[in-house]
Amino acid sequence: MQLRALGRTDLLVSRICLGTMTWGQQNTEAEGHAQMDLAFEHGVNFLDTAELYPIPPKAETQGRTEQIIGNWMKARGNRSRVVLASKVVGRTASEWFRGGRPARLARADIFDAIEKSLRRLQTDYIDLYQLHFPDRLVPWGANPTRVGEWPAERAGDETSIAETLAVLDELVKAGKVRHVGLSNESSWGVMRFLFESEKGVGPRVASLQNAFNLVNRTFEVNLAEVCDREDVSLLAYSPLAQGYLTGKYDHGARPAGARTTLFNRGQRYEKPHATEAILAYNELARSFGVEPALFAGAFVLNRPFVTSSIIGATTLEQLEVALAASEFRWTAEMQAAVDAVHQRVGNPCP
Repeated sequence: MQLRALGRTDLLVSRICLGTMTWGQQNTEAEGHAQMDLAFEHGVNFLDTAELYPIPPKAETQGRTEQIIGNWMKARGNRSRVVLASKVVGRTASEWFRGGRPARLARADIFDAIEKSLRRLQTDYIDLYQLHFPDRLVPWGANPTRVGEWPAERAGDETSIAETLAVLDELVKAGKVRHVGLSNESSWGVMRFLFESEKGVGPRVASLQNAFNLVNRTFEVNLAEVCDREDVSLLAYSPLAQGYLTGKYDHGARPAGARTTLFNRGQRYEKPHATEAILAYNELARSFGVEPALFAGAFVLNRPFVTSSIIGATTLEQLEVALAASEFRWTAEMQAAVDAVHQRVGNPCP
């Protein structure tokens, strides 16, 4: 498994990162451990989790995923060989994260989050600590395709980026966090964080974790240049579009045990014209004689601006296919065919 530098840091992360958000709800602890064992056997050294996980978020399950990872690292005695990433929630009305009040990216909230995460993960530091989503009122993912989706008002108690970055600086200086990153962030947000750090406010962001897949290439419009010129690594999440790019939901199918069947959380990939676009890509994969999941995963891994692709699976068989994408030979013909479809369908699932 190829390793790549994370931003301007000294961390080397595997080309594939193992996502973990199903562990503790859709997957048992034993299944999570088996997935980590298999991924690390294939050369993966990078795990991504969050205080919010597992998905879908609920008060009674929140934090279980971090506990599962902590138990695995303790049992394997391999903490020093794991590049461990976690996240603190941004602004949310969900009150279970902070003991009965809404959460923000303010000092008390971030300190509360890091202490709980470290305890669950059974470690004294996190390699990459990410802001899961902004404190600002922005559409989910922070990269809508229409300006009209932006809110007309700003939160009266919005936490400034400088204030949040100063808190992260405290965590780095305390040795609880090695490096910091963003997630679901916009071009303006990334540049503002960089601007503040260049002023000396806090640590420089090393990475950006945003959705990127065949039906959501919004990263390419502005963020690709920002991240390239500023040495901010893209950690691409949802390469299979929550499973829609595996073909299992084609023609309205809802297989038993699948995430959308269980939880009805596929709205991002059920927008107008999304069904037609997803089917076009899945059929394109089949026209090349390739399983759609493998094709979609290989597309993401072969974009030049992707440092690591965050894969997720609920079975070991699914994980094997996701890992195989790192060895798949992506051709110029495939890229041209994908771009031809994209020219027609655009980004229906930002």
